[in-house]
This record gives sequence, C-alpha cells and structure tokens, in this order.
Amino acid sequence: MKRVSTIERQTAETSIRLTLDLDGSGQACVQTGLPFLDHMLSAFARHGYFDLELKAAGDLEVDPHHTIEDVGLVLGQAIRDAAGDKRGICRYGWSILPMDDALVRVALDLSGRPCLVYRVETLSYELGGIPPLLFREFFQALTNTAGLNLHIEKLAGDETHHIFEAVFKGFAKALDAATQPESRCQGVPSTKGVLE
Repeated sequence: MKRVSTIERQTAETSIRLTLDLDGSGQACVQTGLPFLDHMLSAFARHGYFDLELKAAGDLEVDPHHTIEDVGLVLGQAIRDAAGDKRGICRYGWSILPMDDALVRVALDLSGRPCLVYRVETLSYELGGIPPLLFREFFQALTNTAGLNLHIEKLAGDETHHIFEAVFKGFAKALDAATQPESRCQGVPSTKGVLE
C-alpha cells in the first residue's frame, strides 16, 4: 500500500500544493519563497527518507508568518493522510540529534491527539528573514493537523542555524521511526483499537 498524500490549500494569504511519500528515498523539491525554510524542509525529507514536493506562494510582502504556518498545516495534514489508519506501524519515534554545537531531542506519538511541548530557546536574530519564534508556529500548526503528540527540546547549542537544522533533522528521524512497520503489530498499536 502506497503511503502518499497530496494536499492543496488555497486562501487569500497563501496557495500551497504539497505531496509527501512516507516511503520515499529522501528526494525534495521545495519552493516556498523562503530559502531558509526550503533548506529545513529539504533536510527533513533527506533525513527522514521522505519524498517531498512543495510549492507555496504567500503574502511575503506582509511577513513570512502566513506562509510558515500554512505550510505547517498542509504538511501535518499530509502526514496524517499518508499514515492512514496506522495499522502495523511503530507509532512512537524519537531522536537525539547533534549538529555541531547544537543537541536536540525530539519525541513523538502518532496518537491522533494534538499536543506540542516546545522548548527551543535561541538568540533573537532572524534566519533568512524568519524570526525563530515562527518555527514554533510551524510545529504547532503541523501538530494540530497531523494529530501528533510532539516534544521538541534543545539540550545544547548557541548557533541558531545549527539548532534549527538539528530540530528539523531530529523531527525527520523521529517521524521516520514512528511510521516504520512493526512486524509484531497485528492492527492498530493501541489498546483502544483506534488512533484518532
């Protein structure tokens, strides 16, 4: 069964088309108008072995907020759709990932119940025109539509680029682990029988 999802979202603020293949090879073609976000999402695809095609146009003349938040919404919906009913998967995933001076821990549960715990303190400068606080908005939007329980925590690091590269790569590794097949699981990995 192919675990691929294509989502389109059109609003007065953004226009987004995204295709995600959970069983890809790490190929990415990402165009958001925000080169640093493109770099992070390409790293996400590469290190999670997901194939990702994303074209987003937003009101960047206002600021990057709408584009970043809406890309998070669409990616979260694609993760939820591609994972399907979650039969036979591991469900949980985690990663402790270093990137030079940065060390980040990411843990997630494909529970169907959105909850974000986000502890990433950084210096206040912008990354390619993106205030670091907008990445919390990205992950909150993604968590809401994917139905994830997601914990992201910076354990060490001062260089902001390294911190966020570790965040996106760590999220990729944790999601890859959670969506992997578990041969011992006969059905949905929950005592309730559903993950919603």
